[in-house]
Amino acid sequence: MSLTKKGIVLAAAAALAVSFTGCTQQAAASGVAASAGANGQKTVVKAANPSDLGLYPPNAQPGHCYAKVLIPAKYATKTEKVLADQGGEHFKVIPAKYAYQTKKELVREAGYKLVTKPPVYKTVTERVMVKPETYKLVTIPDVHKYITKRIMVSPPTTEWRRGVGVTSPIQNGGRVTGVSCLVNVPAKYKTVRERVVVKPAQTKKIVIPAQYKTITKKVLVKPAETVKVPIPPLYKTVRVKTMVEPPKTVPVKYPPKYTTVTKRVKVSNAYYTWQQVNCRKVIH
Repeated sequence: MSLTKKGIVLAAAAALAVSFTGCTQQAAASGVAASAGANGQKTVVKAANPSDLGLYPPNAQPGHCYAKVLIPAKYATKTEKVLADQGGEHFKVIPAKYAYQTKKELVREAGYKLVTKPPVYKTVTERVMVKPETYKLVTIPDVHKYITKRIMVSPPTTEWRRGVGVTSPIQNGGRVTGVSCLVNVPAKYKTVRERVVVKPAQTKKIVIPAQYKTITKKVLVKPAETVKVPIPPLYKTVRVKTMVEPPKTVPVKYPPKYTTVTKRVKVSNAYYTWQQVNCRKVIH
């Protein structure tokens, strides 16, 4: 029959009140009522209920007082390893692995378009005849110069001139009545300025060269044309999520798991027994 701690305490109090009316406990328990066993040793009388002890303790001695005492249950703290998980095997799902890859995606296919090319001009510099070559007749006057020269006015000659002062002796006693001398008269000259033609006048054909000027103008190099211009395909770069490895399930073994628990363990049950006590007064 199991008893709660509260029930045992209440029962013990009631028993003590009945057994020791007017007797108070003076000191701590000084002994335990015992009965002789088969081998002569004293054994403690224990009972689960106070009524099981009887009205009086066995082998009581005169002059002593005895009380019914409740000995509470004894507990101890015990630490032990308890199996929390017995281990075993379970299946682990490994998710698929993905990776991002870069690839080209066609946006527009290749084609062509018609393009009109404008005419091509270039600027050139050119020498243009303004006036053609002509000629004219030019009379070139004579070329002359002036020279100074002596000219003979009269040639040399002889003339008779009267002479005077005869100094030579007259032969045969003659008398000089007059003297005539034939004298050489030199030629007479005078200086004159004379115009001399160095180069006679002439008519000459003069060439008048052509006249030119430099002009700048635009020259057509290539006329306008319409051509086909190819249009390359247009791509764009996109990032695509691609599965590298599919998902899979793999078995995983795991060992048993233990946990350390601390618990209060009952070492002995509560019981009632007789103990010898001292009383101040005994009521008869």
